[in-house]
Amino acid sequence: MAGIYIHIPFCKKACHYCDFHFSTSPQYKEQMLNALKSEIILRKNYLNNEKIETIYFGGGTPSLMNADELQVLIGQITDLFEVSATAEITIEANPDDLNPQYVREIKSTLINRFSIGVQSFFEEDLKWMNRAHTASEAQSAIKRVQDAGFENITTDLIYGFPLLTNEKWEFNIQKLIEYQVPHISSYSITVEPNTALAKLISKEKQANMDEGQSANQFLMLIDQLSESGFDHYEISNFSKPGMHSRHNSNYWDGVSYLGIGPSAHSFNGESRQWNISNNSKYIDSIELKKVPAETEFLSTENKINEYIMTSLRTSKGMNLQLIALKFGSDYSNEIHNGLETFIEKEWVTINEQMVALTREGKLFADHIASELFFSTN
Repeated sequence: MAGIYIHIPFCKKACHYCDFHFSTSPQYKEQMLNALKSEIILRKNYLNNEKIETIYFGGGTPSLMNADELQVLIGQITDLFEVSATAEITIEANPDDLNPQYVREIKSTLINRFSIGVQSFFEEDLKWMNRAHTASEAQSAIKRVQDAGFENITTDLIYGFPLLTNEKWEFNIQKLIEYQVPHISSYSITVEPNTALAKLISKEKQANMDEGQSANQFLMLIDQLSESGFDHYEISNFSKPGMHSRHNSNYWDGVSYLGIGPSAHSFNGESRQWNISNNSKYIDSIELKKVPAETEFLSTENKINEYIMTSLRTSKGMNLQLIALKFGSDYSNEIHNGLETFIEKEWVTINEQMVALTREGKLFADHIASELFFSTN
């Protein structure tokens, strides 16, 4: 079982908080499509003939590609890989792209899951983020996709920014519950270097983010979605029963995946690779039949740290017995000893060698993981 991620590096506008690789110029769109097709061919042996269970179009804004272009890429994959008949095939989409014609055209492809970037149902919030869509487009896009027969839908929400009062945040959550969206991904806004938001804060034109507000709104999210029957199966992800994101779950479970496109990452259990984050250089290199990627081979400590970080984010938790079997009891014992402080603080629980974060512990997931990491020097 494995997955394929395809990075579409184009956007209409630059969201103020975003640090993903993209370009607002469509200058290289045709060449990019050809390069993506070529990289799929060049990387056909990376996954060692594992069956493909998920395909994910991310970005950037994949919904800037038309249905025919997306299906060409899917067809390239199905020609070269064994793809499961029940594969989950996801497209990230901005609400303003999901007009009736586009949704109908997507229905004619093998895509069976939408990830809709709602972020907020308030106009002033979307303008503050510099999003391309409006609040009304966010609502109509969800309904339009549902009416077209797509049941496997996820939507994104952002919290923890100055304009978002608790009342507005509760409205956003309840709106998605009202729409019966079966999967919700939600993220606290972070100030990444070299973003427009970071520059505004450095020039004191924008207040910094409030960690207390973010923590409070995260707990609100947990409580309201749990009361509505959602499973909080990963720190940032909630779903109705049976509607987990298979693609993202594979990341957290350590399943191999192949990343196609500029800035895309790949992982095969022994190493990880990442492509260059430059559209023109990526295209030039692929035209020379060379994948412009750097590779990091993972040490034992790298692999354990990766497992600590990803497993603690999930509701399944971290399996100390598995660590002992794969890497040795010295590692599992050291992790167990390192957990004592967090157990005392009631941030983690241990039940039959399974370590899980508590409701409050989820606020400190990254800190807890980093404190348990092994040195890789």
